[in-house]
Formats: sequence, structure tokens, C-alpha cells
Amino acid sequence: MRRLQSGVVRPGWEAEIEAQGLVYNRTGLPGGEARSYWREGPFYDFTMAEVERLEGWIAQLFSMCEAAGDHVLERDLFDRMGIPPIARPEIRRTWEVEPPSVYARFDLHYDGTGPPRLLEFNADTPTGLVESAVTQWNWHLFTGQGTDQWNALHEKLVTAWQRNLVRWERRTGVRPRVHLAWTSEERSGEDRMTVAYLMDTVVQAGYEAVELIVEDIVLDDGDGRFYDPQGCHLDVVFKLYPWEWLIEDEFGPAVLADAARPGGTTWVEPAYKMLWSTKALLPVLWQMFGSDPVLSQLLLPAYFADEMPSAWRTYVRKPLWGREGANVSIVRDGTVDVELPGRYGTEGFVVQEFAPLPDFPGADGPHHPVLGAWVVDGEPAGLGIRESEGLITDNLSFFVPHTIDCTAGGPPHRAAGGGPA
Repeated sequence: MRRLQSGVVRPGWEAEIEAQGLVYNRTGLPGGEARSYWREGPFYDFTMAEVERLEGWIAQLFSMCEAAGDHVLERDLFDRMGIPPIARPEIRRTWEVEPPSVYARFDLHYDGTGPPRLLEFNADTPTGLVESAVTQWNWHLFTGQGTDQWNALHEKLVTAWQRNLVRWERRTGVRPRVHLAWTSEERSGEDRMTVAYLMDTVVQAGYEAVELIVEDIVLDDGDGRFYDPQGCHLDVVFKLYPWEWLIEDEFGPAVLADAARPGGTTWVEPAYKMLWSTKALLPVLWQMFGSDPVLSQLLLPAYFADEMPSAWRTYVRKPLWGREGANVSIVRDGTVDVELPGRYGTEGFVVQEFAPLPDFPGADGPHHPVLGAWVVDGEPAGLGIRESEGLITDNLSFFVPHTIDCTAGGPPHRAAGGGPA
């Protein structure tokens, strides 16, 4: 793994990436200025051998998370993980019946010298999909840099919808209409374009896709079921709206009750993803695999905050349900060194061993990458890289494309990834 600073810069690249769906490229800075979220020119390069090893490690991590889910349910660890009682029956039910689940993203510490180590698992509502599946693939096609890219996202998403929806159709006897919902509270355009891209994959899978704003979902007081503004029943809904928010909403109890009965709405991702999207997963994984000489290499030591070893003086503290680095703090020698603001933390914290992100320095300063390894339908599917100037990857980070075997040259040998609807 290496970072190349001076790659090809496409003429008119800003307009090009916006046309491909990256309408949220301009990131507002605290001082009122704006900068590009997408980095044009720099890119990361991997050998094919590295990518093949990463694929194997990601598959292993997913298997470990599956085992952790079984562990939590068998030992009834919901209280310890901070999961509200109202959600627990639906979590158990969906874990058993395995309703449609499409995608997730591991965030990894990786410097190319050994196995990656898990920072967190974005299992419920991960974004970064448009830039990973579409923008960086089209960049690769245009620039011709590298022989390939680890990017099977589009094909795997289409296949995942096909498999899951055919299975749903056979079970219910109904051909589903898929609604894809985003919240109007998110104003950057990122959520809407993520939904637009996923609509394209649903259509290519052979099913009808309908865009929907979460706030426009209608609960019928008569039958207790959910409908869109046109009166169409919600068969299957992909929601870019996390479960921890949904169950706290006014109609959260109705969502859980309706989902559990025949003919109710199926929500994607399913409720069991709460087992993985909470950072309480990190100490559970460490408890299960921390003593394994092989599997422990994929993890960083982690504990619930009230179980932190007394000798720990340097660590990272994370809220159970935080997003984009909010309320994450780095503690060095017992003193808070860096802390980001946010609205999380009342639900509790975990602590994780502080492993500084690798630095690929350049003329413009440090570059600290986090690898976002995508999993589609339970299988490794591709890579997106965000890098930050500091050691906490937040909403001011950059997205940087990648290649495989750049020095080998030659044309890419994979079908294009497609684009947003």
C-alpha cells in the first residue's frame, strides 16, 4: 500500500463527479470556506496480493461478527450493549428469519504491513457508497491508472437485491415494490444520492423502486400498517435512517409491531443490525477473540468504559451510537488530547486501544487513511478510502480513490460499475 501524490487530473473533474452523483462534494469548513471532499490527483495503490489478503481478512471479520451476534443473543447481553428493551424481540426475530440485508462497511486501520484492525462496523446505514461504487470507478476508467480497482460493489449490489427480493417474494407470494427512504433533515444531498444510486441497483435487479422521504411515511391508525403518500403499502423499505433513531420516534413502537406480523413492512437493513452498529460490538469481539493468537490480530483491545483496565492511560473513547467521529476523544497519559463535539454519549461509552492511524506525509501535510471495506450480502465487495489531517476521521475528511498494481500499467479489466438513477 502506498500513496501517490501526483496522479492524472482530469479536465473539468468537479463537474464530472457532480454529474455522477457526488453533489455533496463541497465541504463547508468551520470558518465558512468550502473545499473539495473528493481528492483529484492523489490516490492509493495496492498490489493484487494485498487485495486478496484483505478480502480474506474481511470475510473472517464478518464471520466473527456473526459469531458475536449469536453470543449476545444466547447470553442475553442486551443490557450490557445498551440496546433498548423495545427493540429486542424484533432483533431476535430478524436474526432467526434473516430478512433482506444488503450492505455494510468495516472501517479499518491498515498500513500494508500486516492484517487490518477493526475500528468499527457501520452495519446499518453506511454512506460513502456513491463515491466508492461510482465516482472512483469512473475516475479509474478515465485516467487508466492501475490495472484494476477493488470495486465489485455495483454487480454485487444488483445480485444481492435479486437474491433477497426473490426469496422475499417466494416466502410471501407478493412481488414487492421497494421503497427507498431518506430523511429530509440531511441537507447535503448525500443521503438522497445514496438512495438514488441504490434505486438504480434495485431496478437493475428487476424490481420497481420508489423514492420516499422518511417524514412522508404514513401510519394508518386503522390497520396499523405503513403507506407512502400515494396510499401504496410499504412492502420492502430500504431506510437510510438508523434503527436507534427509528425506535425512538413517535411511530417506533408501531414499526416494530407491524414488522413482526404477517404482511407487515420489511425494513432494510433489518433490526438485528443494531447488534453490530453499536460500538458495544468492539468489547464483545475482544472478549470472544482477544486471546486467539490469529483472530486477535484483526482487532484492537476494547472494553466497556466501566471495565477499562486500571493500567490504561492512553486510549480512544467512543460513544456506543456515535457517527462521523462525534464525541470521540483521544486520551494520552490520562489527559484528553483531542475531543470532537456531538450529541452522543448519554447511552454510554467504550474504550479502545489507541493505534494512531498510519501517516502518508506529503507537501500539504499529514494524510491519515481509514480503509472502508464494503460487505455486500455478507461478502467482501470493494474499498473506499477516507483520509484526514488529524487522527479522528470526521465529516471534514477527504475521499481518495485507489488502484491495484499501478506500476504494471495496462487497461482495466472489469465491467463499469454503473451510476445513480
